[in-house]
This record gives sequence, structure tokens and C-alpha cells, in this order.
Amino acid sequence: MQLHCEIRGAGFPILCLHGHPGSAKTMSVFTESLSDRYQTLAPDLRGYGGSRTRSPFNIEDSLLDLVELLDAQGIERCLVLGWSLGGILALELALRHPERVAGLILVATAARPVGAHPPVTWVELVNTGLGSILNVLAPGNPLVVRGLGPRSLYRYLLRQHTPLAYRRLAREGVWAYLGTSSQANRALTRALARRYNRLADLSAIAVPCLVLCGAEDCHITAQASLETAAHLPLAQSRCYPNTAHLLPWEIPEQILPDINHWLRQQHL
Repeated sequence: MQLHCEIRGAGFPILCLHGHPGSAKTMSVFTESLSDRYQTLAPDLRGYGGSRTRSPFNIEDSLLDLVELLDAQGIERCLVLGWSLGGILALELALRHPERVAGLILVATAARPVGAHPPVTWVELVNTGLGSILNVLAPGNPLVVRGLGPRSLYRYLLRQHTPLAYRRLAREGVWAYLGTSSQANRALTRALARRYNRLADLSAIAVPCLVLCGAEDCHITAQASLETAAHLPLAQSRCYPNTAHLLPWEIPEQILPDINHWLRQQHL
């Protein structure tokens, strides 16, 4: 299907792939910075945001969509930056279409994803609902940042409860959640049931890779991300302390310079 895609800047192309739930807008933490030197393409994946569909699909169908997007834009080769589910799709693109991928930036993701999420309580669910509503009405307000947020499900997505992170949640995260279709939820559920594991195949990825993870991530653990880095032939990795799954919204002032430094090393 034809994907809704936000395109910024000019230069060597970087395909930016969001997670679940997610949308092109959730990748703006990257595209706002990278589009100064590169052309960034941030699509809404099939079943998300402006690429909604009523037809059932599998996660693998997104790979066909992405190849068609590159073809439509006349892009023969690009870097792929993937966050969470987007990182898994980035790995699959590199494995299935190696001629299209010049390098990978993998954020909070793994070739054998392992989670360590504790049981959810009803208090956390209630606080999440109330906190989300208040945060949308007044993004980054202290009642949420210092009160409801750390006592809600956001405690498992963030370790650094900052006004900046909560403003991102209000502007991008909540709407991405609401814009994620039931078909996308079902596709992810089916994929998880298959116990995805591509570690044995990573030796075939012969392009530079950068793996970034949060030390306290319980959605995809840091150990799983670092395991992926260890299996990639040309990978650099960094694990950031006191951060979780939404680390690009927690510490953009650290992650973005690290990404730009790595890009300069690749002479791109």
C-alpha cells in the first residue's frame, strides 16, 4: 500500500521507522536534527497514522511497503534508523534487501527481543489515563511529571520524568497510540507469538551499525540490544544509564550528538 510519509531536508537518505504504537511524528526527535544534513523519510507504517487499513496484514507486509516507498522516491540505497519495532524492520530490510541498505541505526530494539515488564496494577492504569488527559491539556505540567506520571505505566517507558519527555508524549505519543489500528495490534501479536529471533542471521549484515539502548528498558531489555550488537559484524553500541524505552525523548541532547558523530565516521 502507499504509505503516508513525511520527507524533510536534502542529502543522503535516511529512512526513519517508528515503533508500536507509533507514527511518523514520533520520529521527529530524529528528523528535526538529521534533516539539516540528510534527506529524512519518516513513513507511517501500514496500519498506523495516515497509513490505516481495514484489511488484515502481517508485519512482513511492511517490508514490501517500504521497498515500494524507496522505489517511488527513486532511492536505490539509504541508511535505516529504526526505533523498537522499527529497528526489527530495519534488520529485516538489511537481511532481505542488502543492496538497499547502507547502514543501520538501531534504537531500543533487538534481533531477539526480550522483555522484563512487571505486572500492571489497576492504580497504574488509572493514573495513566488521568495523567495522559492532563498532559495533553497542559503538556509537561508538574502534576503529571512529578506526580501521576511516575506512578503510571509511563514509569516503565521513562526513567527520567522531564517536562521535555512529557511534551513529546503529549504532542506525539498519545496521538500515535490513538492512531494505531486494531489491525496493527493484531499483526504485532501474531509476530510476537512466533518468538522472533534473527541472531543466527546477523553475520550476513555487512554494513556499519550503531546500536543504542536504555539500561532500564523493560520492553526490550538492554541485554537483548547488546546481544544484537555482539552478533553484528560492524557494530558500535552504547547503553545509556537511567533511561528506558523512550530514551530518545529522555536524553536527546546525548543521543543526537552520538548519532551525528557515528554518521561522520561513516563519511556520510
